[in-house]
Amino acid sequence: MKMGKEHGQRQVLLIFLLLGVAGAGWESRHYFVLEETPSGTFLADLPKDLGLGVAELAARGAQVVSEDNESRLQLDLQTGKLILNEKLDREELCGPTEPCVTHFQVLLKKPLEIFRAELRVGDINDHSPEFPEREMTVKISETSSVGSVFLLKSAQDLDVGNNSIQNYSLSTNSHFHVSTRTRGDGRKYPELVLDQELDHEKQAEFRLTLTALDGGSPPRTGTSQIRILVLDVNDNAPEFAQALYQVQIPESSPVGSLVAKVSAKDLDTGTNGEVSYSFFHRSQEMGKTFELNALSGEVRLIKTLDFETASSYEIDIEASDGGGLSGKCSVSIQVVDVNDNYPELTVSSLTSPIPENSPETEVALFRIRDRDSAENGKTVCSIQDGIPFVLEPSVENFYRLMTESGLDREKRAEYNITITVSDMGTPRLTTQHTITVQVSDVNDNAPAFTQTSYTLLVQENNSPALHIGTISATDSDSGSNAHITYSLLPTHDPQLDLSSLISINADNGQLFALRALDYEALQNFEFQVGATDQGSPALSSQALVRVQVLDANDNAPFVLYPLQNASAPFTELLPRAAEPGYLVTKVVAVDSDSGQNAWLSFQLLKATEPGLFSVWAHNGEVRTSRLLSERDAPKHRLLLLVKDNGDPPRSASVTLHVLLVDGFSQPYLPLPEVARDPAQDEDELTLYLVIALAFVSSLFLLSVLLFVGVRLCRRARASSLGGCSVPEGHFPGHLIDVSGAGTLSQSLQYEVCLTGDSQSNEFRFMKPAFTNILNQNSDGQSADYSPFPSILGL
Repeated sequence: MKMGKEHGQRQVLLIFLLLGVAGAGWESRHYFVLEETPSGTFLADLPKDLGLGVAELAARGAQVVSEDNESRLQLDLQTGKLILNEKLDREELCGPTEPCVTHFQVLLKKPLEIFRAELRVGDINDHSPEFPEREMTVKISETSSVGSVFLLKSAQDLDVGNNSIQNYSLSTNSHFHVSTRTRGDGRKYPELVLDQELDHEKQAEFRLTLTALDGGSPPRTGTSQIRILVLDVNDNAPEFAQALYQVQIPESSPVGSLVAKVSAKDLDTGTNGEVSYSFFHRSQEMGKTFELNALSGEVRLIKTLDFETASSYEIDIEASDGGGLSGKCSVSIQVVDVNDNYPELTVSSLTSPIPENSPETEVALFRIRDRDSAENGKTVCSIQDGIPFVLEPSVENFYRLMTESGLDREKRAEYNITITVSDMGTPRLTTQHTITVQVSDVNDNAPAFTQTSYTLLVQENNSPALHIGTISATDSDSGSNAHITYSLLPTHDPQLDLSSLISINADNGQLFALRALDYEALQNFEFQVGATDQGSPALSSQALVRVQVLDANDNAPFVLYPLQNASAPFTELLPRAAEPGYLVTKVVAVDSDSGQNAWLSFQLLKATEPGLFSVWAHNGEVRTSRLLSERDAPKHRLLLLVKDNGDPPRSASVTLHVLLVDGFSQPYLPLPEVARDPAQDEDELTLYLVIALAFVSSLFLLSVLLFVGVRLCRRARASSLGGCSVPEGHFPGHLIDVSGAGTLSQSLQYEVCLTGDSQSNEFRFMKPAFTNILNQNSDGQSADYSPFPSILGL
């Protein structure tokens, strides 16, 4: 078939004109039948109404054609009677629409005539009123004034007219009565009216029965229990910004689209000012079509709309505060028609085969219909070029397919006739019907992924070949054109070796992790996947896959301070005068994991004195819990536990040594690496001096005379100086400072002098610069002492 060519294409524009007169001299007839009437019931005598005989009616091939192609009516050609073919349900046919009318046509051939008629289905009282809930709860403030009106949920009755709900009544009580109101569309709804002031302290709850009564004969009823709760001191009901919200929404809106957003304010505070939204009254169909967000007041679609099924909706929304007061607004939704219905083509008769050389023979009679409205419902009908057939418009929406001239079987034994019907909407929708031709599939739809991108979460340290997710694509074609093969596309990141990380099942799109992933090394990566069909030519599409590696608690805490791998244990000094809460040290640790797996807590597991020290759980500070006493051991060992917050948790231990001291300046500390004994230093010095003297004595024995002369000369020269001289040379100054950085408790200065020209080991210690040092003894009294003799000469 060739489409899109303007020249040579014969088109006939058919605009639906709803004519009141369908046949010459015969007005459109109206028939009536009550719903639930048994099938086979007589409806009309068509020969009498049409002015034809029964034989003529049969000879002309009369048949009844319904607008919706349903066989609800049957024509008996032997008697000419129009009878009911099936039992009708008015509520199923028309729902709440009144009157309920179904249209049909009587089709006569040879010659062609069409008579239009309609069948009105009457309602019977076969449905009782039903409330949406068996029990309703109404919260009323005790401050409500007499005459206040409170909304009640109305009942539903599928019947219409007088058979629908006509009145509401309330069980006998002294505080309330019910008032029946009428909406703009004629439906009745109840309102609860307060007749007497309420007192929460006297009666906090009422239980009443609400009855809905329809107007049928006999009438039917439905009941619901009302539970009335009397509330205290909530004197401001929610108020909507608008009493009526009017919105329009295209019928092509996707599921989840925002239809309207209502807003109510409550001047109260606290829970009495918290507003929640709910449908006040909704039918079962409305509940399947719309949903309401109780917090935001947003009304959204949960089902696709169809203008042809329902062109408008009325929704009542209630705003309730925490104190039980409520307000009401209405949302009027108008569904805007879009061109979403393809034209429909129904063949009423088909003549085949056609004798050859038959001039202008009717091949087919068909009817076209478009359920859209306005321009979307106007249609253009055509057939392809190059075949000896023409289309002729008939009455109303019927067409006849006629031969243009006599056919020659020897030239062509079979014709493939394609009837194309296009509407005038935007975009234009087209329906094609082919007689004796099978249209094969063309690969015109590429595979489409269900998502443009996929995000997969994988726990680190996974097992190799783990299934981490599945991608999926669909193809609207059929057969091999819809068979999809999945593949990994080359990555543009040279540092990402995708082939060693991920594999894909070409048949079902399942993705597998080829090796264990490490969150600390690779937290996320992404790549492209492709889906290719097996059509000719093959079509393909691609999607993005993001892989997020989730952290697992696979790293234990690591202690930075104090280091635990030292050869000697770490020791902290604690003065005995420390107050409770004194900071001894702080344990510093880190965890390579992230999130709660890296949250660390500290705990004291074991201590020499359990009640002496405490550890702050969140910062690792080790502090004293009480004052120190003389009975406390001088050395303490603490075992601390550093634990993360993972599942299961991991931990590390810390060992601390704490040494109690009287003060950080005391000259003796029990640990060998802390301080040295001054007496030991003096012993070493004496040893060195003895060795030096022995060496000098040995030299003296070998050369007595020489050494005697030299020493006598030097002594005489030294005595002539009358004091201590400091030669230039090895000592830059006459004072040597011995500070308290070692084990000495005070800073002392000593004067060192060498004999005039001495180059040997002979020297003398002079007295300190401060001769008397005040020291505190163990009894608390001061004493003067000199740590060394005033002069020591060797």
